[in-house]
Order: sequence, then structure tokens, then C-alpha cells
Amino acid sequence: MADYVLAIDQGTTSSRAIIFNHAGLIVETGQLEHEQIFPRAGWVEHDATEIWTNTREVVGIVLARANLTYRDIAAVGITNQRETAVVWDKTTGKPVYNAIVWQDTRTQKIAEELGALGGGADRYKERVGLPLATYFSGPKVKWILDNVEGARAKAEAGDLLFGNTDSWVLWNMTGGVDGGIHVTDPTNASRTMLMNLDTLTWNEEIAAEMTIPLSMLPEIRSSSEVYGTGRPGGLVPGVPIAGILGDQQAATFGQACFEVGNAKNTYGTGNFMLLNTGTEPIPSKNGLLTTVAYKIGDQPTVYALEGSIAVSGSLVQWLRDNLGMINSAAEIEQLAATVDDNGGAYFVPAFSGLFAPYWRSDARGALVGLTRYVNKGHIARAVLEATAFQTREVLDAMNADSGVDLTELKVDGGMVVNETLMQFQADILGVPVVRPKVAETTALGAAYAAGIAVGFWSGEQDVIDNWAEDKRWVPNMDSGERDRQYRLWKKAVTKTFDWVDDDVQ
Repeated sequence: MADYVLAIDQGTTSSRAIIFNHAGLIVETGQLEHEQIFPRAGWVEHDATEIWTNTREVVGIVLARANLTYRDIAAVGITNQRETAVVWDKTTGKPVYNAIVWQDTRTQKIAEELGALGGGADRYKERVGLPLATYFSGPKVKWILDNVEGARAKAEAGDLLFGNTDSWVLWNMTGGVDGGIHVTDPTNASRTMLMNLDTLTWNEEIAAEMTIPLSMLPEIRSSSEVYGTGRPGGLVPGVPIAGILGDQQAATFGQACFEVGNAKNTYGTGNFMLLNTGTEPIPSKNGLLTTVAYKIGDQPTVYALEGSIAVSGSLVQWLRDNLGMINSAAEIEQLAATVDDNGGAYFVPAFSGLFAPYWRSDARGALVGLTRYVNKGHIARAVLEATAFQTREVLDAMNADSGVDLTELKVDGGMVVNETLMQFQADILGVPVVRPKVAETTALGAAYAAGIAVGFWSGEQDVIDNWAEDKRWVPNMDSGERDRQYRLWKKAVTKTFDWVDDDVQ
């Protein structure tokens, strides 16, 4: 058998291809950023055609860098930004509109109209595990059908397909207009607001209320099985494409969170904490989402509670790109190190409202506690601390929902190289924070799902055996100071509420 597995990680800011060996170690990486399109305040889009072009290119890059060919690849796994909706014409292969990104808030009125039918934000929560919010992809599809000329007629004629970016990449990789496979997995389907959590099937009643034809929706298959093979003429012809996991669930899998009560937090564009709750979905009373963690072949579905934070790494990006305070993301740690604390400044990055545990789409970002004493070092520190404080709020909600206090937190994602942030995270949580040797757990999880499907790995035990600790941060802040800082953070959050009026874009 071939010696490697290829993972495609189609993320919010970039598309990556990573080759892993049997030990779960990275052999080589290729990465390309794609354009972030902001047509109006609150609107966030991607060019799905650019994403597909970049995906092909990074696969070529990684194979060339590793000096390998498709014959060396046992399977391909896909992981992706969830809730980012692509609608495309199956006869031409072209998107009918840009992909609407998970951070986008244009569907607020649609969410309110659906809630007004009865039940408010919780109208579908019992069935799909999610509140009515701009975050999820179902209402984005409705927006495209309602607003793009000719789209609804094409959809009703059966010519349009919808998917999160996993389905878009898979369809193109398996042939596109020439026999492309239109499939998703339950981790992605559970983020549309259209999937029954208990049966992993599309809910016809909700789809009808959102005026989305069922013919647009991909087939829901498990997270680990052979969906099809790479198209002839592609870079991985005939190679089984055998794993799909939404990015946060992929990281949970890659972190070997297989026991009930295991949790991980991924620090990326946003922050996402998942807690394995076993084979029964647990409804949240504290602002968390009930979601599918993974489904391996015909094994029972495993569920999770998730705390989703919209803005963490993207706040650093904003400081770099919009304000020009730093030239690269890595510089924020040096700038934050020029001061001892935040100088009393707190930054609540509610750029697209607040996600967990508040779900306040009327909130907007606020920098509070400013005095003449505050300098750019304090602001840099406040930016990093915002990520840690938001994580603390989610952890509190998880402890309340699960009835079990987490004793440590496994972390991964791009921001975990920031030692200042990781130490403050441990301090503000009051529990150790643990980083694995392979921090690219999102791509790794997708690789494992694909490799397990073709027998490259035998199952979860191989994942557990491959996992290794790299570094551990232990809290060294006294409890009084921790409580004081957290109290001020909670006060800062309240200053972001009720900002959006009807006449505010």
C-alpha cells in the first residue's frame, strides 16, 4: 500500500494540502491564501472558483515538495471551513454567486422572519441543535435564491447544487460536470440548520420553510468512507477520497478526543471548543451548540457540545491589515511583551455580533477602559487576551452544560505558537493548557478519517498512539486577580450589546 495520506484543509483564509506519514507526522505542506471580499459592512464572501483553483495548486505544490506522486497516496481526506455556503450550477460547474462566509451577517432578517413563525431563535433547536443565527448555511442558501437573478428558477428546475466548501471541493475533485459526486458528511450537514440530529437526514419541513429545494442538498454519508476517486486528468487520479470532517470536528478527531468529557480548543480565524458528549446529543442550556463530532463508517454517531467564537485570529489580522499596527501576525507577541499587562484596556471583537454563549447579532466590537496611559503594546495585549477571555466564557458554559469540570484543555491551531497567549489562557482558565507535537490537528483529523476508511490506519487506537504532548502551560495567576480581570471582561462585553438599530448597516 502507498505510504502517505493527503489532507486538503480548505480554511477561511487559505487552502492547504498536507501530506502525513503513518506516524501522523507532517511530511510536507503547501498553502495559498484567497481573497477576503467585503462588499458591505457585515458581508463576507469568497470566490469559490479561486478556492478550487488554489486547492488544485496546493496539491501540486505539496506533491512536488515531497517528491511524491499520486501513486504514493493511499487516500485523500477533506476538512473545511463550515457554514460557508456555495451554490453552483451543475451543468456549467460555475457558482451562481460568491460563497457566503460563516462570519457574514446579511441573513439576520431571514433568521428573524423564521423565528417569527413561532419559537423565536429556538424554533429549530430541538431538531437541529442550533439556534436561528446568521452563522449557519441554510439561510445563506435562501438569501442566494431570493437575491440572485434566475437562481430560484434554476434551483426549482434541479440545476443548482449547494454545499459547504467540502462538497464543492469533493464535487470538483471527482469530476465536476463530468460525474462529480455531490456528498457531505454529518459534521458539515449538522451546521446547515437543515439536518435532523437524531437521524442524520435532511429535514424536509425546515427546508420548505427556508424555500430550499431538497434537490440542491448533498447526500449525507459518514465522515470516513470512500465517496469516490480523484478524476482522470487530476493530480490524484484514481486515489480514494475517503474522509470528510468539518474543520473543528477534524481537530477534535486529530486530538484523539474519543472519550466522553474530552475537549479541545482550536485557535484559528475564530475559536472553537468541542466537548465529546458520546452517542447521545445533549441539548445546551448555556448558549452552546449541539453538533455531530464524527461518524466513522457504520459505527454509532458521536456528538459534541461546541462553543463557537467568531473572532480570535482574525482580530490579529485586522490589527495588521486594517490598522497597520504590526507587519505580520507573529509580531503581536513582541508588541504585547513591551508591557506588563493590558493597562486597563479590554477589546471585545464583536465584528459580526457575538457567538457563544451570547448569540447577540446586535453587538459590535468595542475597545473599552481607555486612558491616556494606554499605548499600542496594551492594545496588542488586549487583542490576545480577548481570545483567552472568550474561551473562558465558553469553558464556563461547557462545565455548566456537562456537569463535569474540565481538568485540562488540549489546544491547537495557528495561534498556539503564541506563548504569551497560551500562558494567559492557562491563567484565566485556572487549568493547564496542553499543545500536541503536531499542532495541525485539523488536517491530521481529516487524514485519519480517510486513512481509517481504506485500512491505512486500523482505527481510533492508532490516533491515540500517535498523539504526543509538546508543551504544557500551568496557571500561575492568583485567583483574586483572575476573578478581577474576568469581572472587567464581562463588564466590557455588555458595552457591545444593542448597537445595531434598524438604520445601522
